[in-house]
Amino acid sequence: MIGLTHFLILAAILFVCGLLTVLTKRHAIGILMGVELMLNAANINLVAFNHYSAGDRLDGQVFALFVIVIAAAEAAVALAIFLNFYNNFGSVDVERANELRG
Repeated sequence: MIGLTHFLILAAILFVCGLLTVLTKRHAIGILMGVELMLNAANINLVAFNHYSAGDRLDGQVFALFVIVIAAAEAAVALAIFLNFYNNFGSVDVERANELRG
């Protein structure tokens, strides 16, 4: 039987993978994917806690939908920034962001 612990372990593994991706990648798209992994881990926690504690209430699912909407907006804004950065520098390497200082 799959219990709450299994979902929490899965979410922890996903969060650690996302955190390692954010910390090790120099490419902006890779960093964005790491952030998305961390947000998905939070969604798994929200839905799992809702299922195992609230019964018929849908609070966890509603919060998960809010996180998904925020993640979509974050991805759209970040991709627009990355495209502008690529147009100016010809690369999306985040190490070159130091050149943006005036």
